[in-house]
Amino acid sequence: MGSLPAPLAVLYRFSITRYLLASVVSLAFDVALFMVLVALLFDPGWASAAGYSAGIIVHWIISSSFVFPGKARDGAALQLQRLGFIGTAVLGLGITVSMVSWLVDAGILPVVAKAAAVFVSFFAVYLTRKYGVFR
Repeated sequence: MGSLPAPLAVLYRFSITRYLLASVVSLAFDVALFMVLVALLFDPGWASAAGYSAGIIVHWIISSSFVFPGKARDGAALQLQRLGFIGTAVLGLGITVSMVSWLVDAGILPVVAKAAAVFVSFFAVYLTRKYGVFR
């Protein structure tokens, strides 16, 4: 981390910080697709599923190379790790779709429902990935 400015080097040391940055990038893909699909009158629950799924792909690429560097496996272990990553993504997807659908049905704006779901799923998925998938 010698090439990073001191404040960034300190932040880089913490996996939660790197995970947050990866999540912001993934979330940008997720929300962009979600908003486009909602604007095209897709059901908000389905739109959140599509957006979240796009974010999963982006997040794997970033997580395996930047968030948890050196923790990616090789061969068959890599396949198991990918399955674990997908499993945690399904957990986050379930949280996201359930919360968005429930909150929209309760009269909450789709974008507000999505924001609430992002907050809850972020911590649930981070913890399962840190202590499970990339342990």
